[in-house]
Amino acid sequence: MTEFEGIAPAIAQALEKRGYTTLTPVQKAMLDSGLEGADALVSAQTGSGKTVAFGLALAPTLLDGEGRFGRAGTPLALAIAPTRELALQVKRELEWLYEMTGATIASCVGGMDIRSERRALERGAHIVVGTPGRLCDHIRRNALDISELKAVVLDEADEMLDLGFREDLEFILDTAPADRRTLMFSATVPRSIATLAKNYQRDAVRIATASEQKQHVDIEYRALVVAPSDRENAIINVLRYYEARNAIVFCSTRAAVNHLTARFNNRGFSVVALSGELSQNERTHALQAMRDGRARVCIATDVAARGIDLPGLELVIHADLPTNPETLLHRSGRTGRAGQKGVSAMIVPLNARRRAERLLENARINATWAKPPSADEVSKRDDERILADPIFTEAPGEDEVSFIKELLQRHGPEQVAAAFLRQYRAGHSAPEDLAEVSVYDDRKNVRRDDFSAPREDGPPVRADFTDGAWVSLSVGRKHSAEPRWLIPMLCRHGNLTKRDIGAIRMQPDETFVELSAEGAERFMAAIGPAGTLEKGIRVKPLDGKPDTSRSGQDVSFAPTKKKSYAKDNAEPAFQRKSPRPAARQDASAEQQDRKPWNKKPGKPDFKKPDFAKNDGRPKQGKPAGKKFGGKKRQDG
Repeated sequence: MTEFEGIAPAIAQALEKRGYTTLTPVQKAMLDSGLEGADALVSAQTGSGKTVAFGLALAPTLLDGEGRFGRAGTPLALAIAPTRELALQVKRELEWLYEMTGATIASCVGGMDIRSERRALERGAHIVVGTPGRLCDHIRRNALDISELKAVVLDEADEMLDLGFREDLEFILDTAPADRRTLMFSATVPRSIATLAKNYQRDAVRIATASEQKQHVDIEYRALVVAPSDRENAIINVLRYYEARNAIVFCSTRAAVNHLTARFNNRGFSVVALSGELSQNERTHALQAMRDGRARVCIATDVAARGIDLPGLELVIHADLPTNPETLLHRSGRTGRAGQKGVSAMIVPLNARRRAERLLENARINATWAKPPSADEVSKRDDERILADPIFTEAPGEDEVSFIKELLQRHGPEQVAAAFLRQYRAGHSAPEDLAEVSVYDDRKNVRRDDFSAPREDGPPVRADFTDGAWVSLSVGRKHSAEPRWLIPMLCRHGNLTKRDIGAIRMQPDETFVELSAEGAERFMAAIGPAGTLEKGIRVKPLDGKPDTSRSGQDVSFAPTKKKSYAKDNAEPAFQRKSPRPAARQDASAEQQDRKPWNKKPGKPDFKKPDFAKNDGRPKQGKPAGKKFGGKKRQDG
């Protein structure tokens, strides 16, 4: 085949056996004749087939024109990866790629039995794959001899530097032969990677695939806006709506991973967790459960899932928003690999919508903004899957015909169909009801359900409160009520924005809040018939404007003009001086006639008391009564 021209026959056979019919852009770039024997700095988007790419690039250097490897001895190539999972994944990829060449591939990763790795190295290996820390341990203990290396590959080099492996990488590269070939693969090329390449590569060829700077075309990005309290329910509905063969849910912390794992296990999902607190054995079993179909949902942190490749991963859910565009692209790149389609769904709480918009804009991703699937939409999708199930197109087997007739005679077709439907639904978690959300467009002063509609430029317009409604909250100044925590609480529980809130009038025992007409409708629907908020605060709608004659404090949340202290050309209140208070009328005549001490120029305002006179009182500092004995105390 023309696609595999220039590739060693044994490697080409392995590709055909694997089902490859075409190569990705980065794989084709590594087969360029001008790159043979040269160093390379390669940047390509995640999921573009980089492991196979550097495997193809290493083959001419390692085989040296031969069809198969000779007896394994001192390693000829070293592949370094940032995490244990990625290193083991690279080993599996190279094993099938070099299967026909007779290559021996060993792994050296942290968390595994170091004695078994040492014995494997003693038996000999053509290629060694490992993590920086464990490779350094073997080199320092003279268990790994890299004096005859022909090539070194740094996979995910940017991630290794971010994880603090710079010193380990420099030690390995300094120890390796100077005439080796060095290939660096990185999703991005920041200054740190450029510096590393300059110090340890010789005239490196810079390769950047055309798809590096654009959105992955095989991934459908969706931003799903939810109420903050419905975040977990929205994830359940997304999982149920797509029913992906494999799905991964990304969280920002280990605690969030543990919480969601317990929640989804209780809901009947086959779930595994992947976080840094798990041992290597537990993490290996979790990934294997995803690969062999025993689990369908993996809940993981960013570091634990770095570089993992799960076959058939069709859905990525961002339970917590990524911290930066690179993390968003890395997470999403777990799906849509090797020409397969995938969905990347970002759960966006209503109060984090602006942050999500900036994140997508900086990542140059055009996402579809929408609401999460509702319970009705999930049920409708289930019905569509049942009708499209190929089980209905298969003819009944000979051993099934007799029992089918017995079922129909005893229960009838409708009852049999109902039993089948109930059994199907019993094996799936029920969808969740989600609160209705809408986005306030502060440029047009309207609420809209079309989240993808662009906002117009111009100053924000405040809502008109001429037809607003008032509600009473059972908290006042006596309870330390303040707008700074009342307003976020109302927005959080009542599906409101700050634009929906008008004047706030505080009384000693209650607080009156003005809401826009539309906001009041949504607010009462959100809090339900109980009419309570957090901390036991009760809400009561008012028929009209409240009576604030009881010395209430009016705190208007609306933008106001700057206050003017001048009125009718009068002096501002804070500049007027009050007259000196008169002498107290109930003071005695002697006190009123008392004059201040006589003062002389340059003298202090007080007269120094004369302590020389003995007024009959004991002198200060000496105790009254019998003097202490003359003997000196011996105890100090």
